[in-house]
Amino acid sequence: MTQAFQIPTELRDFAEKSVDQARAAVDTLMGNAVKAAEQAQSTGQTFQTSLQTAVAKGFDFAQTNANATFDFAHKLVRTKDLKEAFELQSEFVRSQVAALQAQAKDLGSIAQSAAR
Repeated sequence: MTQAFQIPTELRDFAEKSVDQARAAVDTLMGNAVKAAEQAQSTGQTFQTSLQTAVAKGFDFAQTNANATFDFAHKLVRTKDLKEAFELQSEFVRSQVAALQAQAKDLGSIAQSAAR
């Protein structure tokens, strides 16, 4: 009669602990992966929303600037002399510079919000 081979208790305990540690490590890894995916999705949604806002603002700014330019052109063709035309030109340039500064500030705020 052949005696059955038995695994020593210490070896069995070691193997069981190893399996438990491996399970815990995989659980931790999966939990971290899920958190990272959720964070990436949230960040992606925030970026997409900010991008959509910036594009919409860009179109609004383009329309506003085009309207200002056409208004200027209408006024310019009705000027009576060069002095009046130069004054009108200076006023238009000043107002457009101010508008562009405000628009850049607005877009900068959107970019900062997206970066947060």
